[in-house]
Amino acid sequence: MTRSLRELVKEYMSDRRVRKYRLVTKDGRCNIEFGNVMHRNRFAYVLDIWTTFVETRWRFVILHFVASFTLSWFIFGLFWYWIARDHGDLKWQNPHENHTACIYSVNTLTYAFLFSLETQTTIGFGNVYITDVCPGAVALIIIQSLMGAIINCFWVGVIMTKISLPKKRAKTITFSDSAVICPKKGTLCLQIRVANLRKTLMIGSQIYGKLLRTTVTPEGETVILDQVSIDFMVDAGKDNLFFVCPMTLYHVIDKTSPFFGMAVDTLHQQEFELVVFLDGTAESTSSSCQVRTSYIPQEIMWGYDFLPIISRSKEGKYRVDFSNFAKVVPVPTAHCAYCYHNEAGHHHHSIDGIDNQGFEVIDIEMPNITKM
Repeated sequence: MTRSLRELVKEYMSDRRVRKYRLVTKDGRCNIEFGNVMHRNRFAYVLDIWTTFVETRWRFVILHFVASFTLSWFIFGLFWYWIARDHGDLKWQNPHENHTACIYSVNTLTYAFLFSLETQTTIGFGNVYITDVCPGAVALIIIQSLMGAIINCFWVGVIMTKISLPKKRAKTITFSDSAVICPKKGTLCLQIRVANLRKTLMIGSQIYGKLLRTTVTPEGETVILDQVSIDFMVDAGKDNLFFVCPMTLYHVIDKTSPFFGMAVDTLHQQEFELVVFLDGTAESTSSSCQVRTSYIPQEIMWGYDFLPIISRSKEGKYRVDFSNFAKVVPVPTAHCAYCYHNEAGHHHHSIDGIDNQGFEVIDIEMPNITKM
């Protein structure tokens, strides 16, 4: 029990360390932060206040929503209280019996706040209203009505934009947790699987990848997050994918591929991150969205292939079995890309050796040999 608990803790700490050091998380978020940003650049967030509010988290949006309305009611309530005080309408000013107030029944700060709320929300209970003896009160009610309309329009726009953000559509597009390397159609390929969980299509879908790694230039300069383009394709090509059912995307490992020099026993010793992108336009909203995920060497399985998940029933309907979406099976695969393409001088193997699942022991009868 103690050993198993120790292994679980070790696995948890390893996964946590991997999440910490990878640039793009499995759900597409970028693990990066900005430091030493100049104050004038921070002020740009205030100038672009619309984008700032749209990208703000929901809890802060709700907080600003409540605060903006409450603060505007209170500020205009102070203005109404000041008008009533200036005209001598308050109780402690002891107005005479024939006195005509600017705002009927507004004789305390509480009533001034309630009148401000009723004015901006167009409630109008009937026992609090302005009269025609104060032109300033008429001007103030016009200004508050316009300000209330502007605040309403702003927050309606922010909330509607946040609800309809394209990244919400991206939540219904999922990638396989791991990638595989195996032969496909006469060549060695790296494969991943992607699925659209909605029946509505992604129009003009395009798939591509970036290999991120640290490299050293011939001049001795260390380049962190050096990017190498990785081409992915399906049987019909790599552009304008017909994304109606789960697809298996593959990258051909040839001499131009950065995976060409890797082998089954050296793959997990590499330090890189494969980021995969899928761009498309949602059919129902016509909004563009991008889905991202990433794979580290420990998430790439050499010598495995995905199980088939699409079948056809007797009634002629196509069925997708998502229980096999991320399942893989071992398949005979060359030790390295050099071996697969029969490159001379590169048939190296690990000292520890690799289990051959297809190995079978047979008896060989030795022929009689006559020595001369």
